[in-house]
Amino acid sequence: MNQSGVKNTEANLSNLGIKNFKHAYWNLAPEILRQHTLDLKQGSLTNNGTLVINTGKFTGRSPKDRFIVKDDITSNTVDWGEINQPFDAQKFDVLQEKICTYLEDKDLYIKDAFACSENKYQLNVRLVAEYPWSAKFVQNMFNRLNEEEINTFTPEWNILCAPGFKADPAIDGTRQSNFAVINFTKKTIIIGGTGYTGEIKKGIFSVLNFVLPQNHNVFPMHCSANVGKGGDTAIFFGLSGTGKTTLSADPQRNLIGDDEHGWSPESVFNFEGGCYAKTINLSEEKEPDIFKAIKPGALLENIGFNNDGCTPNFDDDTITQNTRVSYPIYHIANAQPGSKATNPKNIFFLTCDAFGVLPPISKLSKAQAMYYFLSGYTAKIAGTEEGIVEPQATFSACFGAPFLPLHPTKYADMLGEKMSENNVNVWLINTGWTGGAYGTGSRISLKYTRAMITAVLNGDLNELLFTKLKPFNLCIPMSCPNVPREILNPKNTWENGDAFDKKAEEVARLFHQNFLKYADQASEEIKNASPSLMATV
Repeated sequence: MNQSGVKNTEANLSNLGIKNFKHAYWNLAPEILRQHTLDLKQGSLTNNGTLVINTGKFTGRSPKDRFIVKDDITSNTVDWGEINQPFDAQKFDVLQEKICTYLEDKDLYIKDAFACSENKYQLNVRLVAEYPWSAKFVQNMFNRLNEEEINTFTPEWNILCAPGFKADPAIDGTRQSNFAVINFTKKTIIIGGTGYTGEIKKGIFSVLNFVLPQNHNVFPMHCSANVGKGGDTAIFFGLSGTGKTTLSADPQRNLIGDDEHGWSPESVFNFEGGCYAKTINLSEEKEPDIFKAIKPGALLENIGFNNDGCTPNFDDDTITQNTRVSYPIYHIANAQPGSKATNPKNIFFLTCDAFGVLPPISKLSKAQAMYYFLSGYTAKIAGTEEGIVEPQATFSACFGAPFLPLHPTKYADMLGEKMSENNVNVWLINTGWTGGAYGTGSRISLKYTRAMITAVLNGDLNELLFTKLKPFNLCIPMSCPNVPREILNPKNTWENGDAFDKKAEEVARLFHQNFLKYADQASEEIKNASPSLMATV
């Protein structure tokens, strides 16, 4: 193999059903993939030489069009429902064959890579793509192979990615013309009708969320992670907008990864070899690490430009709010060597509570940690989505429900086991509002949030006194270095204590209502960690 892609292509692609094609480009170097994208007029360059592409109609994942083949491997293990929709095995075979026929007169871009930076759990992945920038994305986001590894590479999983192919829902069994289907028996993912690169990344994440817990007793996590100079690992869970990327980016600590990790008996390790960050409203002042990572080798998606047509305008949401950049993790100056570290000492659940009733920091018991992990709570504020005019509670199990093939309680149980085995502290951090709900109160200062996390990591809260906040029964510190004492108890920040109690009760009931979907498979210990409610009159 060389950088022009010379390889015995027919022998290596026929097992996927691909027997005829125009030309196959194997494992091209990033700069060559960039040039192919430009030559095909599928992208442009920014003023500093970063490649920019437009993913087309779909600028985000399409969760209602993601399926799992239901067969002997999955029928009794997958948590079937609205998230994990079943797909017929025979229809999968027909759809795969149609994609292969569609690709017959096309150039193909093949990229070999692997997931999981811990060698014991390495998952070899081969992408066969219609577009060069899909291969560029995999080059950025997955772990890269050296030339010797490429020459001896055998894929365990294959991904067929054909954005230009559209399914016929009436015949093919899809909901509409776009689709992403995972087949655990054939170890193949087929993606069609959408160019959004995140479907590739999250397809493999879903595979790992199924395989690692069952086959290796590894806890898969939708989280960021960093490690201090003393080897103390910290994990950050949180939904979009809660500060997961911002708070894990710490110049005093090395970044293990920003999104997907495994927790094995030996280590916390990154699944990926890169980062996929949102760029909307990005600035060097707010996110210096991400801003500086946008340079040749990175891939920008769906951004706008200033009047010169080549300088990115990260405030421009004309195409989408979900503007993105992918880049290899070595674009981050303080990336952790090997992308792994020892078992964590502290875990942070980040939530942006727009109702202003959760404390800025609280310490969770094991049962509470499992409960709030299953809840995966945050809140959307007015303006974030069409139709939202006041704060709206959002729950996503395990802070990553769309990517969990197994029942959420399986992952919550694994968290509880890991906590017990490693004596880990879990903290709930509210990066949202204080002094009232959105529109009345104010956003908790990022400076104070960073100070609280620093205090935890330094061990400054270990010996402090804690008090309980009702109705959530959360243990909150009575003081914290470099944080005003009065903001630690949210009720004290409200002008009207009765109004706080009423709003807190309202949010607590939302937690209870959401938890009903897990109650039949949750332990009594977890159920008893629910917020306490006033008796209904």
